[in-house]
Amino acid sequence: MNLPNQITTARILMIPVFMVLMLVPFSAGQFEISGTALPYTHLAGAVLFIIAAATDWLDGYFARKYKLVSTFGKFLDPLADKLLVTAALLTLIELQMLPAWMGIVILSREFAVTGMRLVAASDGLVIAASGLAKWKTVCQMAALAVLLLHNVPFTAWNIFAGMFLMWAAVLLTIVSGIDYFVKNRHVFKGSM
Repeated sequence: MNLPNQITTARILMIPVFMVLMLVPFSAGQFEISGTALPYTHLAGAVLFIIAAATDWLDGYFARKYKLVSTFGKFLDPLADKLLVTAALLTLIELQMLPAWMGIVILSREFAVTGMRLVAASDGLVIAASGLAKWKTVCQMAALAVLLLHNVPFTAWNIFAGMFLMWAAVLLTIVSGIDYFVKNRHVFKGSM
């Protein structure tokens, strides 16, 4: 197991710890920032999420720089990303900090694009991430991080940055999903 795959595996192992920190009702206390109560466990969970999200860039950097790209890594990295995003979305929905429909839109697109990639792979085709999809991911991770932090520090200025970013992420999710299917419709030709 090379270094990028170890980093990806560490990301997966962070997910249950993140969920415990966010969902188990510990009485570890909280602090207030601009009228927003942020439990210490949520702060720790949000920081862990941010670290886990950063490892997505880190494992890819090491894999490309040191030519350590592997078949296992190509499988594991997107799986780790989807598990992390799914865990964060479900956590926010459970904590009633995110409308369920937003999570459903994001997860539906992820399943649809993954399914299309599997069909393409069975024909020996590789569908790379588009520029729109990369912006969607950045926006999505930023939105999740801010929401997990209870919108701190933006509450000081009454800016709802978390939900603004999440609306942008949902819009980019829809647009990039349509873009994937339009640009890669040839994958399904002859199979319908």
